[in-house]
Amino acid sequence: MLVKQPIYQQLNGALRSLLGSGAFKTGTRFLTEREVSQRFEVSRATANKALSNLVSEGLLEFKKGVGTFVAGGVLDYDLRSLVSFTDKASSAGKKPGTRMLSFTLGPASEVPERIARALRVQPSDPLYRIERVRLADGVPVILERRTIVADLCPGLTRADLGGSLFALWTERFKLEIAGADQTIRAASLLGPDAKLLGVPGGAAGLVVRSLGVLRDGRPLWWERTLYRGDAYAFRNRLGPIRTARPAAGEFQGPEEEDLA
Repeated sequence: MLVKQPIYQQLNGALRSLLGSGAFKTGTRFLTEREVSQRFEVSRATANKALSNLVSEGLLEFKKGVGTFVAGGVLDYDLRSLVSFTDKASSAGKKPGTRMLSFTLGPASEVPERIARALRVQPSDPLYRIERVRLADGVPVILERRTIVADLCPGLTRADLGGSLFALWTERFKLEIAGADQTIRAASLLGPDAKLLGVPGGAAGLVVRSLGVLRDGRPLWWERTLYRGDAYAFRNRLGPIRTARPAAGEFQGPEEEDLA
């Protein structure tokens, strides 16, 4: 036996479809309660309930005295596996984009010693250094600074870096990426970094340091990437309760680059 959905639930579905159609861009004003009522031929109370539900789901944002607007939403950062930004943005219904800031090829002697040591390279070994801003629907959300072992992906060019590096590594260079060791810390977005991410100085952010390795254990990249705090939600699935174990590693105070 089929159970007919309540009218406000049907209206919720219709409004979600309208939001997904691209007719209303992020940050623009959405339909008012009166407009929803007239357009879908429902009562004002039903329209209000449907709009309130979409606000609680984070799809819409209510600004007192101004109206209801399309919320920017957040992107998932899955802590359990490597997923390219391009795929994450696309799966969230957003158009991924890239703004290249710099691309250089030079010897490992030009990078900080801790990075060369992590990548297990000699001073004369060539490294690519890239800096780029990743965009979702034209909005800057990630500032990525990455150092890559050049011998593992020879012939890389600036033109190659407009999309997913993961796809480039696995499809063109046939590299088998085993995973990455990451540290994630809270950070204030300051100075030029804040400007590049389109936020005021001091806005909340996250800094992710990551060392990516191949299946045979060779390091491939080292990165320090900044994420806008209002654009990302970090997601994980926890297992059953376990007895606490001593933490791996040691306490780290703020680094100079975090305080700049």
